[in-house]
Amino acid sequence: MEEKNRFTFKKEERLTHKILIGKLFSEGKGFICYPFRIVWKEAKLNSEFPAQVAITVSKRSFKKAVTRNLLKRRIREIYRLTKREFYQELEHKGIQIAFMVVYLPKTILTTSEMEHKLVKALKRIPKEYEMHSNSSAKGDSIHHDTAN
Repeated sequence: MEEKNRFTFKKEERLTHKILIGKLFSEGKGFICYPFRIVWKEAKLNSEFPAQVAITVSKRSFKKAVTRNLLKRRIREIYRLTKREFYQELEHKGIQIAFMVVYLPKTILTTSEMEHKLVKALKRIPKEYEMHSNSSAKGDSIHHDTAN
């Protein structure tokens, strides 16, 4: 239990499974909390952690790998320091989620701006899960065909 209280970012917390990443984009749900796009999917993770995350920055927006890596390092650091409350919320609801954080702007934002928005996005993920699980429990679908 003490291990979860430390501010670490272990390999088990990283989303690296290519099939799961593919399903994330084909079957997952998403939202934009600018400057981030969050794509998430409930998944059975073989991990003690309630979430796995992947972080990506577009090569089209940032040609130099140095710049992309800088942004990914900043996002990873923000996530590492702010994930505790997010994990508690997921564990409370008893769900496991795989998600990806996509950095959208074509400029480098300050770390404080990114932190504020990433925390806001992390708080929104469990709410989005609740909203989508309630609609699927009723038999409704956001993308349903009404023609009979």
